[in-house]
Amino acid sequence: MLIEIDFEAEIPIYEQLKRQIIEGIALGHLKAGENLPSVRQMAEDIGINLHTVNKAYNELKLEGYLNIDRRKGAMVSSMFPKSTEDFDEKLREDLKYLIAKAYLRKIDEKKFLEFCSSIFKKYNKN
Repeated sequence: MLIEIDFEAEIPIYEQLKRQIIEGIALGHLKAGENLPSVRQMAEDIGINLHTVNKAYNELKLEGYLNIDRRKGAMVSSMFPKSTEDFDEKLREDLKYLIAKAYLRKIDEKKFLEFCSSIFKKYNKN
């Protein structure tokens, strides 16, 4: 899986890494039980600080997407977290922001829903 970091983006680097790993899992590019590169190796490969990789890996562990073992390193979890009220509320808040931005740019509901549907379909193929 290729990780691409935008050093000019408003999104923090650890968050970009975290999002790309989650997307890689959802797309099937990373399989359950698959090892990720070590923190040091990932940092070298993409040219970022190892503490940044460590933060992303730890957040992914806390959220249930990775298992981290001192001997084996970081591995994709075989059981992903289920939706919760907290997750649903966070999702609702994130969507409110994105919908407000789309609305102000004159993207209508139909077009917005088409965007959502086309993206969601990418993940349903796995």
